[in-house]
Amino acid sequence: MNNDKVFQMDFGKIYGLLLDKATRKGRTKAEVDEVICWLTGYSLEQLEASRSAAVCYGDFFRNAPQPNPNRTLIKGVVCGVRVEEVEDPLMREIRYLDKLIDELAKRKPMEKILRK
Repeated sequence: MNNDKVFQMDFGKIYGLLLDKATRKGRTKAEVDEVICWLTGYSLEQLEASRSAAVCYGDFFRNAPQPNPNRTLIKGVVCGVRVEEVEDPLMREIRYLDKLIDELAKRKPMEKILRK
């Protein structure tokens, strides 16, 4: 499967969509930011810089400073695909974030979302 189109999407635009999904369900921007920073190792300042710059989605994950080692504990289905079975490592990282935002939108407690 060719994922280049997804990898080339603007991170700022994707961030807005993820934020909309979570806030429609009563979650906050701070929670969305916390989840993204937990997953990728970006600081809040680095996350904001990535949102404002013309960073593509693939590069956002390729350049993640310190991907959380517990991200491999993220299991489940996103868009009909099991996250843990996604073969392309970069697409798997993207699906991890999708799954975390889904869990946030489903009002799961942060401790469970962040695999504590």
